[in-house]
Amino acid sequence: MPEILLLEFSLYLVTGAFVGFAAGLLGIGGGLIIVPVLATALTYFMDSSQTVHIAIATSLATIFVTSLSSAYAHHKHDAVRWDAFRMLAFGVLLGAFIGGWVSQYFSSNMLSKVFGILELLIAINMLFALKPNPSRELPGFIGNAAAGTTIGSLSSIVGIGGGTLTTPYLVWNNVSMHQAIATSAAVSLPVALAGSLGYILAGMQATDLPAYTTGYIYWPAFFGIILASIFTAPVGAKLAHKLPVKTLKRAFGVFLIILAVKMLFFTN
Repeated sequence: MPEILLLEFSLYLVTGAFVGFAAGLLGIGGGLIIVPVLATALTYFMDSSQTVHIAIATSLATIFVTSLSSAYAHHKHDAVRWDAFRMLAFGVLLGAFIGGWVSQYFSSNMLSKVFGILELLIAINMLFALKPNPSRELPGFIGNAAAGTTIGSLSSIVGIGGGTLTTPYLVWNNVSMHQAIATSAAVSLPVALAGSLGYILAGMQATDLPAYTTGYIYWPAFFGIILASIFTAPVGAKLAHKLPVKTLKRAFGVFLIILAVKMLFFTN
C-alpha cells in the first residue's frame, strides 16, 4: 500500500512539473493537460465512477492557486484591464458556480466527451494560430455579464481556466493581445474559485468518492501538482524568450489532439 501511494503521488508531481513548464513556456491553461492525465490515472488508483468529476474539480482548484501568481505578475506590469475584469466578473462567478454544481447531473463519460470536443477545438486553434479579427468595442454590463456567464460555465464544466475563452473574446472586442492575456489570467481566479465551490457542493451528494476528498476535489493530486508546478513554471517562462514558441505551440497542438481523442473515447 505505501508503495502504491508513493507511485500515485509521484505521478501527480510529474504531471505538475510538466503542466507548470508548459504553462510558463506556451501560456496555456494547465487544465488541458491535468484533466485527461488525472482522469486516466485515477481509474487505476481508485474504484469510483466519478473519476472525470474528480479530475475536473481538482484541476480547477490548482488553477486558482497558479492564477494568483500569474494575475499578480501581470498586474505589476499594469497589463490587466480591471474595468473589463469587473464587467465580466459577475457573469463568470455565476456561470462557473452553475457549471460546477450541475456537473453532478452528468456522467463521467458525458463530461469526458464535452472536454474532448472543447480540447480538440483549442488544439486546432493552436495548430493554425487562429485569431479573431478585432471588430467592435466591449459591450456594457449586461453584454459582458452574458459573455462572462458563458465563459465561466464552459470553463468550469471542463476544468480549464477562463483564459482559453476570455482571451479571444477580449481580442474580438479590440483589447490588445497583451492586455487580453493579462486580463484573462485575472478572470481565471473567479472561474476557479466559483467552479471549485460548485464541484465541492455537487460532490457532497456522491457516494463512491475516495478518501482525502472534499466534494470532488482530491487533495493528494492537488498538492502534488501544485508543489511541482511552482518550480517549473518560471523555467518555462524563461525559455519562452529563447525557444521557437510558435513551432512548439503547433507541436503541442498535436499533443492536445491526442489527449482530446483519449477523452472522447474515455470509458469509466
